[in-house]
Amino acid sequence: MGLGKLFHDHAEHADGGGTIDRPRVYEIFVTIAYLGGRRAAFTRAATLGRARAGDRVLDVGCGTGYLSRVLAPVVTPTGHVTGLDPSPAMVEYARRRAPGNCDYVVGEGQDLPFPDASFDLVVSSLAVHHIPAGARAAAMSEMFRVLRPGGRLLIVEFRPPSGHLARHVIGLFTGPAMLHSPAELLGTLIPDAGFRVESEGGLPSLMYHVRAVRPAEPAL
Repeated sequence: MGLGKLFHDHAEHADGGGTIDRPRVYEIFVTIAYLGGRRAAFTRAATLGRARAGDRVLDVGCGTGYLSRVLAPVVTPTGHVTGLDPSPAMVEYARRRAPGNCDYVVGEGQDLPFPDASFDLVVSSLAVHHIPAGARAAAMSEMFRVLRPGGRLLIVEFRPPSGHLARHVIGLFTGPAMLHSPAELLGTLIPDAGFRVESEGGLPSLMYHVRAVRPAEPAL
């Protein structure tokens, strides 16, 4: 049994999805793993989403709300960040730390409880690999649906190390779900959902991003 079972409440299956239900253990693990660089890594990732004052932002798979809290001051009090996660424990943890322009709801990426065109920006960090493989296409379609035309999508996923020893250590702590390459994990999910990909590539701290846009509707 991998040590990832300390905070994963699901079988260690690469495509089975699942939730993290021990937020404090997760926070300790992630803080140690980033060696003090977590804020810088997520700030750089968030910058790629090009959030602006007044934006309505949805954070899919928000976990403990870390990225949401990074984005909150960027959108200013005139904007709003909504975090969504399937784990009630993670949502409760995030709510207790939420700034005034953030709220959190329990839900799944493949069945978003929001109206069409509700958001200017949808972000998802280190969460797609937690969605069951068979539901990932539906999740991308849902993200497309809740974005306004011209709205932006930012997906950040884990980029496993290339060395065998490092991959083995990562697997012990996280299980096989995080050993996919980003290209293998995401495939053509994003363009297949209707998005136009603007940029993609590696980031520091073993992360990988894809930034895309929902094309504006043609003028009548």
